Amino acid sequence: MDPNRPTATHVAVHAGKILAVGDADCAKDLGITNTDDRLSNAVLMPGFVEGHAHMMAGAMWEYTYAGFHDRLDPDGVLHKGMTNIGEVISGLVQHEVHLTAGQPLVGWGFDPIFLTTERLNRHHLDEISPTRPIAILFSNVHVMCVNSAALALAGYNDLSEVEGVVKGPDGQPTGELQEMAAMFPIMHRLAIDFRTLAQSERAIRAYGEVARRAGVTTTTDLYSSMTEDDLDLMLRITSEPAFPLRIVPALGAAGADPEQTAARAKSWRGGSTDKLRLGAVKLMTDGSIQGWTARVKSPGYVGGQPKGIWNTAPAEIFSACDVFHREGVQMHIHVNGDEASEVALDALKAAASKHAWQDHRHTLQHGQMMGGDQLLRCCELGIGVNFFSNRIWFFGDQHVALTIGKDRAQRMNAARTGLDLGLNVAMHSDAPVTPLGPLFTAWCAVKRLTMSGQVLGAEQSISVREALHAHRPFCPAKCRL
Repeated sequence: MDPNRPTATHVAVHAGKILAVGDADCAKDLGITNTDDRLSNAVLMPGFVEGHAHMMAGAMWEYTYAGFHDRLDPDGVLHKGMTNIGEVISGLVQHEVHLTAGQPLVGWGFDPIFLTTERLNRHHLDEISPTRPIAILFSNVHVMCVNSAALALAGYNDLSEVEGVVKGPDGQPTGELQEMAAMFPIMHRLAIDFRTLAQSERAIRAYGEVARRAGVTTTTDLYSSMTEDDLDLMLRITSEPAFPLRIVPALGAAGADPEQTAARAKSWRGGSTDKLRLGAVKLMTDGSIQGWTARVKSPGYVGGQPKGIWNTAPAEIFSACDVFHREGVQMHIHVNGDEASEVALDALKAAASKHAWQDHRHTLQHGQMMGGDQLLRCCELGIGVNFFSNRIWFFGDQHVALTIGKDRAQRMNAARTGLDLGLNVAMHSDAPVTPLGPLFTAWCAVKRLTMSGQVLGAEQSISVREALHAHRPFCPAKCRL
């Protein structure tokens, strides 16, 4: 990725260190060399940097996969996707028979937007078991569907007024729960604990294996719920010479006191090592576009759905940004809808106007609906954007037909506009939301093909070199490596 030498045929290595890269004579002045041509037909690249993923990407496989797309687990085993409700229910039934009495059935990776049949609801899940609590996390992890037994545990009924508890024409909950306020009571009662999924030794090692298979050597854990004990475990495992991954956690800040979170981030920062980089935080704003919970500007969603859900109210976003910027804590801010990115930019501008800090490296994560006006504001404020480019492939057709329409979908993940403006651009997988795969994500940014084969927004395509570059130099700078 050196612009002075874009291609090379040879690499000189000694004692595990790269000494030179170039042609057959690149190490001539270093002394006697031996030529090893066993990899002469292979391509050597630097380890990729994944700027947005979650450490539960490995441990999610402890639950039942119920997704539409084929996926590989950490051991390299292929799990075929399920393309209709019948296949989903059948797969869950096969898993349910192996559970012990009272053990909840938890699935993950499901997304009804791909299925043309009736939307998954509690009645479907009641067919599996009317008594065992069942919860199926959607692929975006912003929505779930549960059965009647799970609804009863949380006390959800026709009188419930919690935002995100979806009700049918009869006034009863359908089983679909949108965003954390509605989901958390179920997660708590069914012991669906993202911290446990992310912070066990088994989960950390599985994450390392997932990354190794994808050629990733540095990755993030964006929304970490680490405790002091977890930190000790992370330090021990990442310090092992054979552990294949550098991890950059960002502490989850939603719902927490910003002053306390800032103090913890700063206190841990000094304990960073070469393979564990500490000190950043993650803020949540809105939800998911394909879940219709991202906050979008007018004209809203094409199906007339409400314009989304705030996971953090705008006033709280302003307050948190003020504290973290004042305290010198780098922020990664989740923004999917263009209203959410507008609020985040306003909050960051307000903080910057009160507290001088030029080298902050704050980053807007996803930024899927950001237009040229918002990207220009990012340049002016020194903010980077980490685009969700592989969403063009996974959900492009659905965004055209069902969420935001063709005009706005063609402008999604506007990497070309960002690069032309001089913006610091990266792209990511958000694993386990989509598979960890930098080369595929780069391909998506170059080709902008949907699953049906249409090119969605050719004007936003970038070059192969730019796509690979977005997986290398941005993240070391933005993650302070």
